[in-house]
Amino acid sequence: MRRFVLLSSVIVACSIAPLHAQVAARRSFVRASGQGSVSVRPDQLKVNAGVVTQGNTAQEASDQNAALMSAVIDKVRQLVGPSAEIKTVGYSVTPNYRYPPGGGVPTLTGYTAANTIEVTTSDLTIGGKIIDTATQAGANSIQGIRFGLKDAEPARGQALRMATQQAKAHAEAMAGGLSLRIGNIVSLEESSAVRTVALTDTRLAAAGSGTPTPVESGTIEVQAYVVLEAELGGV
Repeated sequence: MRRFVLLSSVIVACSIAPLHAQVAARRSFVRASGQGSVSVRPDQLKVNAGVVTQGNTAQEASDQNAALMSAVIDKVRQLVGPSAEIKTVGYSVTPNYRYPPGGGVPTLTGYTAANTIEVTTSDLTIGGKIIDTATQAGANSIQGIRFGLKDAEPARGQALRMATQQAKAHAEAMAGGLSLRIGNIVSLEESSAVRTVALTDTRLAAAGSGTPTPVESGTIEVQAYVVLEAELGGV
């Protein structure tokens, strides 16, 4: 019986020893965040143009839509040239119902077909012309125009460097407030975002009115956020 008690004591002691070592090894640290922002000129333009048609049958609505959209694509292609990209980004055919005011069974009144294309080009000066050309050819839904970057990595890298330097400066300032200094970096995490300039439908209300649609590219803001953790040491 005594041998069993002694053996148990040794096992308990061995189990506790690593726990004490782990607790002793834990060091104080500081966590700080930083933000970097870089503004650059865009080098890419995207315009979404759509055709919405209605018919008594799904086929009628689809046929009308196909004819109008074919004309839109043809005219826009002549404007932007072969180097631009035109692709379909949305298509739907949905039934329309009339609902009785007092409830009851709804009545089928027809169908709506919607087709949307996205035009991507490097020529930032023809945004308004794309809108005007599309609407004159039959497009009746301009869903937005966006300016962006073909490659955001160079600006993103610059923003990350700025954010990291700011996070380190914040960590040093907090440590200095306690008469301490930062030691080894424990972790460093980042998140970034590219904010593009987008004009919504309300900015495009005059499209197709006979007056050229004015479009300004503005700038692209690339932001980066960094969270830094560093050990704290004595001065």
